[in-house]
Amino acid sequence: MSTLVNSSPSVSETMTQRPVRRRIFKSLGPYLFLLPAILFLLGFLVYPVITMIIYSFEQVNVGSLLTGNTPFVGLDNYHTVLSDPGFRSSLIVSLIFTIVSLIFQYVIGFAMALLFNRRIPLVGVMRGSVMIAWMLPVIVSATIFKWMLQSDSGIVNYILQSLHIISSPISWLTSPQLALWAVIIANIWIGIPFNMSLLLAGLQSISDSLYEAAVVDGANGFGRFWHITVPLMRSTSLTVLMLGFIYTLNVFDLIYVLTGGGPVNATEAMPLYAYRIAFGQFDLGSGAAIATLMFLLLLGVSAIYLFLLRREEVA
Repeated sequence: MSTLVNSSPSVSETMTQRPVRRRIFKSLGPYLFLLPAILFLLGFLVYPVITMIIYSFEQVNVGSLLTGNTPFVGLDNYHTVLSDPGFRSSLIVSLIFTIVSLIFQYVIGFAMALLFNRRIPLVGVMRGSVMIAWMLPVIVSATIFKWMLQSDSGIVNYILQSLHIISSPISWLTSPQLALWAVIIANIWIGIPFNMSLLLAGLQSISDSLYEAAVVDGANGFGRFWHITVPLMRSTSLTVLMLGFIYTLNVFDLIYVLTGGGPVNATEAMPLYAYRIAFGQFDLGSGAAIATLMFLLLLGVSAIYLFLLRREEVA
């Protein structure tokens, strides 16, 4: 009996262990709560990116994936992609599509944000109506635009002909000269609510006392906009443009539904070019190289954004 009593932990030892356990749990608790998010990022972001970069240096196709033999080819995939005229064409299409879309989305979104920031009747209803374009799935919006822009039965050609603006139907989606601009117009319509909502949030964060003081000093409407609104909206504008660039450069579904990259590759942006190489020609190594180049481009733009944002905060 005495042996059993001596081998069992004493009350004092048990009480001293509890604070130690509490301290351990307190120090590890926040990381345990972050564990699901960390596992999600590792599984759905870090692992695919690392795999993509590895595949870009290997000869990967359906056969090599089935056999598990993916020989290392170095920079051959990058050389093949960069020497392909299709890559240069897709890069130009992506830059035109992204830059033009960003300019109009930002300008129109800013103008609408300025309008909705004013105290006007039914402003909440109008905001909600504008946000419908953003809430609709992109596939739905693309299908609507495809119906509207049909050359024979589209409502756009019908209205233009009814107003005697055009004499014959226009091939919006099948003309190599017009298809890209039709896709850009559709993308602008989809992206305006996103820009408007973020810019409106930035406008509402500006204190009214600044404008009141400017009115007392005799500043007119343009002066208040140029000397108060524009400087205080620089950080928000940088964020909106940065997010818009990342999203627009990666647009795939809108272009795929409207034109499929045609006609004659006139709307084949880089995501569609990567899709055609990887899943049309089953050259997954070159497709991974294209995706890696897009990743590096976005990484460079993000670095420029962070530099400008930090300089804006210091100023």
